[in-house]
Amino acid sequence: TRYDWQHYIPLVQRKPGALRNGAPFADLPPALQQLRRGLLRQAGGDRVMAQVLAIVSTAGLDAVLVAVELALESAPPSGKVSVEHVINVLSRLNAAPTPEDAQTCLQTAVAPLANTARYDSLRGQGSTEEINHA
Repeated sequence: TRYDWQHYIPLVQRKPGALRNGAPFADLPPALQQLRRGLLRQAGGDRVMAQVLAIVSTAGLDAVLVAVELALESAPPSGKVSVEHVINVLSRLNAAPTPEDAQTCLQTAVAPLANTARYDSLRGQGSTEEINHA
């Protein structure tokens, strides 16, 4: 018997305990199997795994697999991977590239100076005005 584990994702969201012994989830891709083994050792890990599987329907299986592999690589030694971590990796993979710096020939005529005394003088004037109004 061969099961399509993606068909059971809505059920797992309602009953995440089905991930522990469910036959359909024996055919998960290797990255998801590794994540499942790590998460099911933790309290509430079945819920986290159900949330990760729910992302597959919106982001696509290939994107989630890449995100899970990267999240597992960058996981702390305890092996804890959260849904937020997977979503963060996924959003970084889908992010638009940052634009290149624009080259310009403009230059400043007078270099800015860090003048904390000026700030202190402004603060002093403000406190003097507050005393006069009171």
